[in-house]
Amino acid sequence: MIFRRWRGKRFRDYPFAYKLIATFVLLTVLPLLLLVFFSNTQYARSVQEQIGEYMPRFLYQANADVDKHIGELTTLPEMLFNSEDVLAILRREGYERRSDFNRDQYTLNGYLARTYTSGRNADVMGVFVFSNGRLFHSSKVAFEEADWRAGLQATVERTETVGSQARILLPDEIGASLATEVPYVFILKPINDNDNRRNLGTMLIAVDLSFIDDIVRNFERNERADLWVMAPTGKIIFHTDRDRIGGSDENKDRYPTLTGSFRTSGGGESRLVSVNQYGDRGWILVHSIPLKELTKRTDLVRNVSVFVVVGVIVLTSLIAIVISYSMTRPLKKLSRLMKTVEMGDFEVDLKVQSGDEVGTLARSFNSMISTIRNLIQQNYQIELRQKEAELYALQSQINPHFMYNTLETIGMAVEEGDSEQVVDMVTLLGRMLRFSVSNQSKSVTIAEEVQHVKDYLTIQKFRFEDRVGFEIVQVMNDEDYHSLYTPKFILQPIVENAIKYGLETRKKLEVHIAASQEFVARSGKRDIVFRIRDNGPGIPPEKMEQLEQSLKKVGFEERGAHFGLINVNARIVMMHGPDYGLQLHSIVDKGTEVIVRIPMTRKEADVHAAD
Repeated sequence: MIFRRWRGKRFRDYPFAYKLIATFVLLTVLPLLLLVFFSNTQYARSVQEQIGEYMPRFLYQANADVDKHIGELTTLPEMLFNSEDVLAILRREGYERRSDFNRDQYTLNGYLARTYTSGRNADVMGVFVFSNGRLFHSSKVAFEEADWRAGLQATVERTETVGSQARILLPDEIGASLATEVPYVFILKPINDNDNRRNLGTMLIAVDLSFIDDIVRNFERNERADLWVMAPTGKIIFHTDRDRIGGSDENKDRYPTLTGSFRTSGGGESRLVSVNQYGDRGWILVHSIPLKELTKRTDLVRNVSVFVVVGVIVLTSLIAIVISYSMTRPLKKLSRLMKTVEMGDFEVDLKVQSGDEVGTLARSFNSMISTIRNLIQQNYQIELRQKEAELYALQSQINPHFMYNTLETIGMAVEEGDSEQVVDMVTLLGRMLRFSVSNQSKSVTIAEEVQHVKDYLTIQKFRFEDRVGFEIVQVMNDEDYHSLYTPKFILQPIVENAIKYGLETRKKLEVHIAASQEFVARSGKRDIVFRIRDNGPGIPPEKMEQLEQSLKKVGFEERGAHFGLINVNARIVMMHGPDYGLQLHSIVDKGTEVIVRIPMTRKEADVHAAD
């Protein structure tokens, strides 16, 4: 519920303390976290880039060393030419006695053992010489197959060689398998007798590839790193994981390069792969290591940095909270006191001793409250009672005025004995009395106010007969006519004033009343305007000036000339402000026009609110 309430707020609506804390977080905590994040990320990336740049160079050197060592092993068959006895045996094409063959076999096998499989050639696992259907051999490791001789013989026969070039055969290309777990390959090379220009046979050398371990371990000692050598076909010749030897690298065809570094994410783990292809054999040396192994040290630095930053954030956050609350506590107190003042209680005092802006604000607030309190004590009650008295006096003085004139008119009709006219006048009088007495509100609808003045003029016409004529024009729709409100008794005093002065100088007085709406460009609103025009004697300029000065005084004045006009104007201004009230236009011997302007209000409550 709390989170829902806060989620609906905008940042500017949050308390000032929260804004200070949020600002602190944005200006300090966030930059620190971003600095730690980007620095560690950049450092880890630079480490990866450096390793990705230098590892192919190391692989190039290691691949060159492997190729060089293999090249040295391919020269081993040439050592056969160092012994004349060995050459004589290889050149011999047949035997008359079995004992001669056994003697040659014993001699050549012994030579192979002393020369190739002794301790000085640790990488040679076995040597096999095929010559004129004979097999001579010396091996450190036995074969798994019982008929390994036939398997080797078949391999030699089906393997093609070019000139005196040596060829590397993988274990699965040989018809027999050595009983060992170490990685190995076979070197097959023809034995050519250059003196006699003939081929004496073929030598097959089993080579232990464990020497590659010694080469690659010189620059990579991470146990989680994988390193392997594979043929151009993807066949794995050597692998630090012995179980992978003899298999294939299924991703080889998807390598973006065979000389360089790239990243992979196979098996759910990101790795840095570096490759190098070297030499005529095209062997590919591959190094693969998880990226997180490269950034172990950066992770340690990152963890330490995060721990330090978190500590700094916690410490500085506590300081920020203490400072923010010490700054906002007086403001919160000021807010509470202002709400108390808003409720009408001015007996408050904000006690802040600091000399900063908050202290200045507190002293200004106390001074303001003290001034308001004094003004209220001196003026509020007097002013309020005075206005109530003026409004009451103005309203009460209107009613007797028009009631007296109405009764006088009815009396004249009774004296003439016109009963029908008396009935009509009494009916009109009753309606006027109900309007004056029964309706106690200060505002009525326009229709009611116009009907009231129409009743008044009708009674006056009964009294003065043809000397009084009137016309009432409604320049608005019926809905507004019956729904818009106007202050009560604003038309009758004006009409009564026109009749009083008009009949003194005119044989017939014409009164024209129009009710309309007008748009005011200055305020962008519509006002209700009553225009009361007569053909009376008009008002001389000097009296017009005095009357206009009286209208500006908006207050209670003693009864006198033009009291009705002053009364109406005062009530309208008190209710709706100085933008509304009466305007006079008069020409001597031509007539007078009184313009009554009030705001357009549809509810009586709106009139009371402006009161």
